[in-house]
Amino acid sequence: MEILQPMLALIALTGLMVVVLYASRAPLIVKNWGHSQGAKHSENLRPNLPDRLRYITDNYNHLMEQPTLFYAVVVYIFLMNHTDPLHVQLAWGYPGLRIIHSAIHLTSNNVSWRALVFGLSSVCLIVMIFRELLALI
Repeated sequence: MEILQPMLALIALTGLMVVVLYASRAPLIVKNWGHSQGAKHSENLRPNLPDRLRYITDNYNHLMEQPTLFYAVVVYIFLMNHTDPLHVQLAWGYPGLRIIHSAIHLTSNNVSWRALVFGLSSVCLIVMIFRELLALI
């Protein structure tokens, strides 16, 4: 069960971003109530948003992309009963680094730091996948 806790941490981060996303959009929705059809597609809305609001949307979208692979790998490791201390450490590293990535994205949005942290989180994920592939051999 220990391997599932990091997954819950990432789910919590994503849930928090849902709240932040909605809270950032609610004033716009209220202000433009009844006149928002021009924003029915995100590509129509995004260019007109301030950078800060676009960063929130981008971060939320990022949490719907690669983390889905993390969820699948963690569940696979759990179901195969391959949980070990290294897998648990890597699994905690992934959401920990994604939290840092989100913090950078929503504050300074320094792309160099974001890329570094994203790369490190990806290494955690790839090592977990590689270890499972080796277990098949």
